[in-house]
Amino acid sequence: MPSKAILSEKQAIVEALAERIKNAQGGVLVDYRGINVAQDTELRRDLRAENVEYTVVKNTLTRLAMDKAGLSGLDDQLNGTTSLATSEDALAPLYLIKKFSDKMGADLFNIKGVFVEGKILSEAEAAELSDCPNKDALYSRVLGTMLAPITSLAVVLGQVLEQKGGAPAAEAE
Repeated sequence: MPSKAILSEKQAIVEALAERIKNAQGGVLVDYRGINVAQDTELRRDLRAENVEYTVVKNTLTRLAMDKAGLSGLDDQLNGTTSLATSEDALAPLYLIKKFSDKMGADLFNIKGVFVEGKILSEAEAAELSDCPNKDALYSRVLGTMLAPITSLAVVLGQVLEQKGGAPAAEAE
């Protein structure tokens, strides 16, 4: 039986982890067993640059925190080596972890589970979301679509003006 001090320390860890999970828009559970220190450092640097919080977690404490946060469907994935990446951006952890997993190979670094906005995603849903373009790419596409008609009009007017012999001369006052 653990002492009261250790028990209260673990309860505080569970509370903090549950709060982190509740406040996160997206999160990914990862099996990191095959990466070395240099690769882990690279991953943490990339995640930190995108404001993704990444920590190695204890399975039992994480299970308790997940249950407290209402995400008990991930209990089966909480075995072996586990780390957790969470962020206020719903898809940032998934994009970055998926990119790193593809680079390292699924046998060394793989995704155990994904949750987005309080919903646990299936493996197929997570794969589909990770293949979608990120928010910045979508904004670029929308902006490009909005600017296309204006740009086309400017090109056509320029060609008409060129065919008519240029701009009319300004009248002298």
